Amino acid sequence: MRLTLAEADEIVAAAQKRGQDIGKAFSVAVVDGGGFLLVVKRSDRARPLTPNIAIAKAYTSAVMERPTSMLRDWADSNPGFFAQLSTMGSQPIVATLGGVTVKRDGEIIGGLGVSGGTAAEDEQVCLDVLGSLGYQLDFQAWGGAKQQEAGRG
Repeated sequence: MRLTLAEADEIVAAAQKRGQDIGKAFSVAVVDGGGFLLVVKRSDRARPLTPNIAIAKAYTSAVMERPTSMLRDWADSNPGFFAQLSTMGSQPIVATLGGVTVKRDGEIIGGLGVSGGTAAEDEQVCLDVLGSLGYQLDFQAWGGAKQQEAGRG
């Protein structure tokens, strides 16, 4: 199963609309399951670095197969390794809010990254958009622990 360009465009459009609704200028990126960029759009007035941040968030959530928020404890507990890991791929690996894995029928098919609001706003836009479009928001915690919902654990 693959994330299509049309689906990626739909996700980006919904996220940018959500940004307009809350008065924020976002950059939004969507990558496929391998972390390859499908779409990135920067809203009018979005800060110049926000596209790069959105891409890093989307990439991380796809290749790590978890929302970026789920990586914070790992990054805090092993900062040396995490710093090295963050340089291994084609984009930085980030442990912050605002990157959520795109998952359908139990399969990871991509990642969504939003940048331009507060960290909590970026995260909420991801969750609202993916939830409203019918994507799954449950992810297995690291180490086989109980399931967690993105942004909630």
